[in-house]
Amino acid sequence: MASRSLGGLSGSRGGGGGGKKSLSARNAAVERRNLITVCRFSVKTLIDRSCFETIDDSSPEFNNFAAILEQILSHRLKGQVTWFGYESPRSFWDYIRVACRKVSQNCICSIENMENVSSSRAKGRAWIRVALMEKHLSEYISTALRDFKTTRRFYEDGAIVLGEEANMLAGMLLGLNAIDFSFCLKGEGLDGCFPAVIDYTPYLKFTQSSDSISSDEEELRTLGSSGSESSSPENVGPPFIMDENTWFNKCKRVKQKYQLTLEQKAYLEELLRLRENQLSESVSQNKILLQRIEDSDLAHKLEKEQLEYIIVELQDQLKSYQNLDQFSAEVSLSQTSLDPGQSQDDGKQDTLNSISEGKEDTPSLLGLCGSLTSVASYKSLTSLKSNDCLASPTAEMTSPGLTPS
Repeated sequence: MASRSLGGLSGSRGGGGGGKKSLSARNAAVERRNLITVCRFSVKTLIDRSCFETIDDSSPEFNNFAAILEQILSHRLKGQVTWFGYESPRSFWDYIRVACRKVSQNCICSIENMENVSSSRAKGRAWIRVALMEKHLSEYISTALRDFKTTRRFYEDGAIVLGEEANMLAGMLLGLNAIDFSFCLKGEGLDGCFPAVIDYTPYLKFTQSSDSISSDEEELRTLGSSGSESSSPENVGPPFIMDENTWFNKCKRVKQKYQLTLEQKAYLEELLRLRENQLSESVSQNKILLQRIEDSDLAHKLEKEQLEYIIVELQDQLKSYQNLDQFSAEVSLSQTSLDPGQSQDDGKQDTLNSISEGKEDTPSLLGLCGSLTSVASYKSLTSLKSNDCLASPTAEMTSPGLTPS
């Protein structure tokens, strides 16, 4: 009997130990899930806040996020064993310093050499701020989690960084790369004397949606109708009366939502009006530019046609000059054979007449040339041409081989 009772007692004790272990495992799982959930909420609040203001050390959303991340990285972190066998507490910076060495262009050495940061916890907090400003926090965490051997050496079983939640953590932190952070690495936030404290109050607020409000009204209406049908003259109870403050709060919430919707509507209408004005201005400028392009193309075509016509006319006039030179030479030779003295005077006179006739054609040519040549330069060109025409016959006439014997 005694043995049976002892066995039963020992069995009950064993069952109690198993229950304690399962309870502790369940509590650890709940703690991990809560930390990851709160971290996701804090990342969302940071992203929402960054749309309206710059995130710095004075932002409560950032301070809460830094505390949550510090709690996650310190969850079930092993202590450091001393020479005497004692285990001293350790900061997550010791793990980050070893596991993140493989990150290209990392800030580990810079933080190690900071003069105003001495404790390990303060260096870890400085690393969080520098990694956020560099937009590499997710890369640091991913690199550290991939080094499973180092992570296993620093953390105990059941830690967040050793579980499935670690991959979720790296994915959540990736959204922070879209935020421009601005931190001062000499502030009170780097003080390693005080532990990080998470403020859960921003995530415990309950906001009743409009669907919930309507469902409450329908439920009250249903309860009122059912009470009126089931009531009898013998059993008439007090009417269902709701607190006035509740109705007032609901009405206030609806009014706030209505005002917010009106403000958003006005903002969108104003934005639409500005965009329409910008679009109309762009369309008008585009039309002006297209018209300028068409005008320039037309002017280029006209100028090209004029230049082609001028080239053709110059070629024709050059041919006429060449024919005139040949003709004058032939006339001078024929006249020289008959009368040398008279032929010289007649040749000069014919040449001058032909040059004067060539000069009469120059105004039309100059009108077509426009800005290419001036009247004075063109006349000088024709005068030089006439001198050339005059020089050749006289030289032939005065040469000994052409004089009559």
